[in-house]
Amino acid sequence: MSDDQSAISARDAKYLFAGLVTAPAIVLAVSGGPDSVALMWLAARWRRALARGPRLIPVTVDHGLRAEAAREARDVKRLARSLDLPHRTLRWTGPKPKTGLPAAAREARYRLLAQAARKDGATHILTAHTRDDQAETLLMRMLRGSGIAGLSAMARETEREGIRLARPLLDVSKAQLVATLKKARIEFADDPTNRDPAFTRPRLRALMPVLAEEGGDARNLSRLAARLARANAAVEVLADAAERYLALRDRGTSRPGFDAVVFAAMPEEIRLRLLKRAIDRTGHEGRAELGKVESLLAALDRIVGEREGKLKQTLAGAVISVAGGRIRVEPAPPRRTRTR
Repeated sequence: MSDDQSAISARDAKYLFAGLVTAPAIVLAVSGGPDSVALMWLAARWRRALARGPRLIPVTVDHGLRAEAAREARDVKRLARSLDLPHRTLRWTGPKPKTGLPAAAREARYRLLAQAARKDGATHILTAHTRDDQAETLLMRMLRGSGIAGLSAMARETEREGIRLARPLLDVSKAQLVATLKKARIEFADDPTNRDPAFTRPRLRALMPVLAEEGGDARNLSRLAARLARANAAVEVLADAAERYLALRDRGTSRPGFDAVVFAAMPEEIRLRLLKRAIDRTGHEGRAELGKVESLLAALDRIVGEREGKLKQTLAGAVISVAGGRIRVEPAPPRRTRTR
């Protein structure tokens, strides 16, 4: 799909949503901005051309952070009605955090969308993330020092709480979506927080024109994310094979954990992934941070190199220990609560 100012054709829309024909129902995440409004309009046009197809349910999440949000939700509802689509407005209630607000709002949004999907029997949630969003996500994660998996940025489709989360517009530019709405004479909201320099993403967005002059435009950055995703998928296959190999070596033995010397002979990236997988599966305090797993692996390597060394360390609710030439990952005991 070209990256110019042209509107998206019906033929292009058919390609964008082709894999969703057999879904019973689909939730469309529609905030009222140009990207999500274009998603709803394109999906509705695609569905009308089908003899049989999924039910489309546009859902707007009002985070309660801006006074204009309620009006924008009503505008989305009016447009949805004109497209013969049912509409739901869900509200994020309760106290809002003073720090990490964008991440908390995003988590609340996906939680509410998943609830709506389950209620309406939908198998998919569609979001309107674009090529521009993908480029910004890559930059954000690059600046945070993410690994290959993080630099893959957003996947075209993932699973969340038993619901498929799909991003059909990930190869489409924001300019094309705006052009599509202008051609259809459809209005959309302008969220000022998208330009608020208090948040990271708007600050990076302001840098994009300068990066584009050096070749770092959204198309090239998105292409880089896709290539890293391809590399990450290949490494995951190797990690799967390594995990199976360790399990097969220990088949028939009652000794817990896995052989530290065999583990140490594997490539560092594979060892990192195996260790992180074991901690994430076993721990009870959320996913382990990559940097902390890297530090733990360095400690393990030193101990294994000493042959007779021992180690016991807690990370993300898991206890990782080395003794008798075996590496063990077990649940950590619950933290003690302080009493006065």
